[in-house]
Amino acid sequence: MGLNKKTIRDIDLKGKKVVMRVDFNVPIKEGKIKDDTRIVAALDSIKYIIEKGASLVLLSHLGRPDGEKKVEYSMKPVAEKLQELLGKKVIFADDCIGEAVVKQANALKSGEVMLCENTRFYKQEDMKAKTDEDKKLQDDFVKELAKLGNVYVNDAFGTAHRAHASTALICKYVRPSVAGFLMEKEIEYLGNAVSNPQHPFVAIIGGAKVSGKLEVLKSLMEKVNTIIIGGGMAYTFLKAQGHTIGASLVEEDLIATALDTLKTAKEKGVKFMLPIDNVIADKFDNAAAIKTVGLEVPDNWMALDIGPKTVALYTEEIKNAKTIVWNGPMGCFEMSNFANGTMSICRAVAESGAISVIGGGDSVSAVNQSGLASKMTHVSTGGGASLEFLEGKSLPGVTALDDK
Repeated sequence: MGLNKKTIRDIDLKGKKVVMRVDFNVPIKEGKIKDDTRIVAALDSIKYIIEKGASLVLLSHLGRPDGEKKVEYSMKPVAEKLQELLGKKVIFADDCIGEAVVKQANALKSGEVMLCENTRFYKQEDMKAKTDEDKKLQDDFVKELAKLGNVYVNDAFGTAHRAHASTALICKYVRPSVAGFLMEKEIEYLGNAVSNPQHPFVAIIGGAKVSGKLEVLKSLMEKVNTIIIGGGMAYTFLKAQGHTIGASLVEEDLIATALDTLKTAKEKGVKFMLPIDNVIADKFDNAAAIKTVGLEVPDNWMALDIGPKTVALYTEEIKNAKTIVWNGPMGCFEMSNFANGTMSICRAVAESGAISVIGGGDSVSAVNQSGLASKMTHVSTGGGASLEFLEGKSLPGVTALDDK
């Protein structure tokens, strides 16, 4: 299921003024960028556009400034980092709309690059416009963004599941609207994994809450041979099966739903794997007292990682897989004492030889932390977007682009 939308390859870029939405929502501490994965991921499209003789204006959001100009959410450090990675001057515009910025955009020569200030400094970027007044406000903002170019490119897979001003609405006023290489690659890998997988197809689903993963479980149940569960969400399933889970995370209101999910898996012949042992702690702290126990968790203790027997069991299953989709960690890997489960699964996936697609913010961080990212077929840049795509939902940022 490739991308049936036009990409930058399909249009003539010479002399064009391209405005491209990228996902430069990167972690910044004290003005320094902690992880530049998302900036690096956009370089192919950026280089291609300027090599083809277009000028380029880049738009992105950073964090959640809630429609206010907050210096800690400025894109300025990102412009500096991009300049370093690109090896050529990147002009920084201290706004994303208005006369001054449009003037700067128009003055760009072929091959020049400008990054605009955070689009979310305006509430119109991501507001849910319900009233006519709000709709007009948002539409005016979109028209302003549209003045920045005569070709629109969306290369921000990470925000493709949002119908925001700069990710989808802008297509109404700028044509052609096409996908960048990163967007194309994301949809190709995720699409093939889901619609054309090689079997055995194993989905590894982790993270804290069942509620966030119900839709993806439902959707994957139709396609996979095995579902492996880890992370906090496992304990709602284990409690549903009648096990004691101590003080582990549980969503009481989803116990019936968890039982339904287990029943559906059985009916569809999907192997549904849950932890058989646990690493537990007496409090949510890396310095807590720790022990490894079997399936039953004693009172006042909480399970914070899968145990060694579970790791061995899951690794065995992963070894036989031909396609793997992984979304969500196996435990609280941010704390070193509870990272073994997630890191072991990282290694198992890396060594499996299967087509491996890693989606979701936390699993991506874990894979990057493990140093094994290069051993995975595809590490997605979109957390929520990859999840919604795996759920079988259409992504507004993709839908809005020109068809091939």
